[in-house]
Amino acid sequence: MATKYHARIYVTLRSSVLDPAGTAVESGLKQMGYTEVESVRIGKYIEMQLSANDEEQAKQHLDEMCDRLLANTVIENYCFELTEMATA
Repeated sequence: MATKYHARIYVTLRSSVLDPAGTAVESGLKQMGYTEVESVRIGKYIEMQLSANDEEQAKQHLDEMCDRLLANTVIENYCFELTEMATA
């Protein structure tokens, strides 16, 4: 019987990749008076629910999904959090 999981996926640009959107947001925040801001990087946040036979299979499938579609691994890094969903 498959177990349902909730995944939170975070995709960010590699530190070696320029982030013009982050630079623009940083500049805007400083112009608004938030001078304490030192650096801004923009990324993606994805939530999904999936079913798998066990946690290891769910993690393996999430890795595959991120590598193949959700992240451009040439310029982006990703990580995810996986939690088992409560059954009613």
